[in-house]
Amino acid sequence: MSKLFRLLPSVDMVLQRATGQERFAHLPRPLLKDLINLFLDHLREDIRSGRISKPEDLQWSALESCLNAFLQRTSRPHFRRVLNATGVVVHTNLGRSLLARQAVEAVKDACAHYSNLEFSLATGLRGTRYSHVEELLCRLTGAEASLVVNNNAAAVLLMLDTLAKGREVVVSRGQLVEIGGSFRIPEVMAKSGAVLREVGATNRVHIHDYERAIGPDTAGLLKVHTSNFRIIGFHKEVSLPEMVAIAEKHRLPVLEDLGSGNLFDFTPYGLEHEPTVQEAIAAGAAVVTFSGDKVLGGPQAGIIVGRKSFIDPIKQNPMNRALRIDKMTLAALEATLRLYLDPELARREIPTLRMITASSEELRRKAGRLARLLRRKLGSGIDVAQFPGASRVGGGAYPERDLPTTLVGVRPRRDDLTVDELKVRLLQIDPPLIGRIEQDYFCLDPRTLDDAEHGAAARVLGQAL
Repeated sequence: MSKLFRLLPSVDMVLQRATGQERFAHLPRPLLKDLINLFLDHLREDIRSGRISKPEDLQWSALESCLNAFLQRTSRPHFRRVLNATGVVVHTNLGRSLLARQAVEAVKDACAHYSNLEFSLATGLRGTRYSHVEELLCRLTGAEASLVVNNNAAAVLLMLDTLAKGREVVVSRGQLVEIGGSFRIPEVMAKSGAVLREVGATNRVHIHDYERAIGPDTAGLLKVHTSNFRIIGFHKEVSLPEMVAIAEKHRLPVLEDLGSGNLFDFTPYGLEHEPTVQEAIAAGAAVVTFSGDKVLGGPQAGIIVGRKSFIDPIKQNPMNRALRIDKMTLAALEATLRLYLDPELARREIPTLRMITASSEELRRKAGRLARLLRRKLGSGIDVAQFPGASRVGGGAYPERDLPTTLVGVRPRRDDLTVDELKVRLLQIDPPLIGRIEQDYFCLDPRTLDDAEHGAAARVLGQAL
């Protein structure tokens, strides 16, 4: 064993060999040295355990390919690209919405060059970053004013802190929801300083419940979209127009948290009607908040639109400074919103909209192309099947609605590799391929796996097999 330890190459020798390779030239030298030390530690452990027992196993010709594979695997960024074959379009765990090509170009431009982020090209003086998207948001939603912060939770917090701190906000018990990441409406209200005034029962609330709750300390009525939570059966809610009528009688604002708010009507594509931001503003909501990175298909952002008399004090809240968006988000959001000026252009160019509205026939054709490619590339080592399945919108939108799709199922023709084991292996390859198991197949959904990614999916499957 001691003889084998003496045969181990030195750190400096391995470092010299590694830095001479173009594939590792981009790595910082301290990181590369740390990884080489780790590689040598693994070799020492292999000697102690008996996995390495012969001197020839430690010759450079035997170690070089192992070192290269080790460095490629361990030097990858922790945050990196994956292939989404799950069929969940707005997948919260996989980065939510993909940006349109125009938005990606805008972000690259904002990162690589100086910009007029807070500089007025009209006056040559300091400007405001929100001016780049305010006019667009007002035009698209019908609102008088707008503001953008870093996410919708921040938008709700800022709205309530400004308009209702120390006063009561009336909200239906059936809307006191918790969404992903333990974001709970009652806790956000408490953090903002607003006092929660619950009305109605969990499943039913009436106009008179709101009427009775309004008093001298009432700051407004709050309506919350319940995201992926639904009450069915013996159930009643007060509509937004009804809430506005009550509020106007008492000279109060209606504040609406639309959550995954959208600017696009999906009903022509077979989905149930979901309230749009435009509809909320037209119905008389004083302030509406919604996400930029869910069904809207833009970057992570919390968008606040509404009447100028309510938006202006929100802008002046000192907390706004802590919650504001950066130049990359701003660039991506403006590019995304510009596409919405032409709804059909938005549907074609914004990946989230394009995937949600993809037809069953289009997905059947995509599945056929993917299946043929996998059979050609992977040969007789796998079974490849096509069968009907269901996709999901995700992001808390349309929780009760499946989107019909055609799945491509893959199953190894080997006794020593199960479908579950294949699923795990696919997470260790670059880029990781993430799908789901149905009917004892590892399934790929062409709704979220772009045609341009089919080749990468075939390569990753081949490596895993």
